[in-house]
Amino acid sequence: MRIEDKDNIVTIPKDSPLYPKALRSLPDSPNALYAVGNTALLTMPKFTVVGSRATPAHALKLGLAIAKDLTQNFVIVTGTADGGDSSAIEGAILGGGKVICVLAGGFSALPQNNIPLLQRVVTSGGLLVSPHPYDTGVRAYSYEYRNKLLSCLGDGVLVLGAGQKSGALITARYAQQEQKPIFALPYPPNAHAGVGCNALIKDGAHLTESVEDIAKHLGVSVTKEMKSVNLTQDEEKVLYALREQGEAHIQEIALKTGVPVFKAKTLLSALEIKGLAVSLGANRYGCV
Repeated sequence: MRIEDKDNIVTIPKDSPLYPKALRSLPDSPNALYAVGNTALLTMPKFTVVGSRATPAHALKLGLAIAKDLTQNFVIVTGTADGGDSSAIEGAILGGGKVICVLAGGFSALPQNNIPLLQRVVTSGGLLVSPHPYDTGVRAYSYEYRNKLLSCLGDGVLVLGAGQKSGALITARYAQQEQKPIFALPYPPNAHAGVGCNALIKDGAHLTESVEDIAKHLGVSVTKEMKSVNLTQDEEKVLYALREQGEAHIQEIALKTGVPVFKAKTLLSALEIKGLAVSLGANRYGCV
């Protein structure tokens, strides 16, 4: 099914049982939704995951893992942009495809750079949905309205990354107005890509470092997939040191393990490939 083809679009009027009840309560709710993919997802419990295009690699990786685990209980709702949205999409696809991507414009205005990923959404059992007819273009105000819908659809909102003026903060602001729980990844002080996340946490959002932080608050249980990974003795030593500290500079790891810096870098690269560590930039590493 080609997502660009007009003939594949299903119209869901406001009186349809598929039309989400949460949207009906909005004073400016869409008269209809236009969808391609698995429309049954609209009737299931949903959770919103968003993040700016500038969300850093370590937050994208964590966001992917969290979105994947959350699909055990929720359909992931997100946008269509690079960065945080794409990370949420990838995680949901890995979790079985339970993802709804809300477009800012009509299907004629699909973001061209992300069409391959959005095509995977549909072929993996997910859904693309727009509040606008096919030929509606994207305007400046379209994004705020889309962000409002993202907030409305989810039982809660997780922000993976947000600068001072990120659209993800608009989604969070609407969630605050709707008295929905807000979750945000923490960032180091003055980290530009996370200024908005830290501000949300200061304002009462739940500091989130793993899917358990969300599941506990929402009263659901998740089972994390345990992977069997073969490690060398030196890899185990480096991983143990990293897990003790959460994140560390490569020189700290070398000092703690007695492994030379050049070798520690090779070992950390191997752990990254095995999905157990992530580079945070500036020779700092974190565990996954």
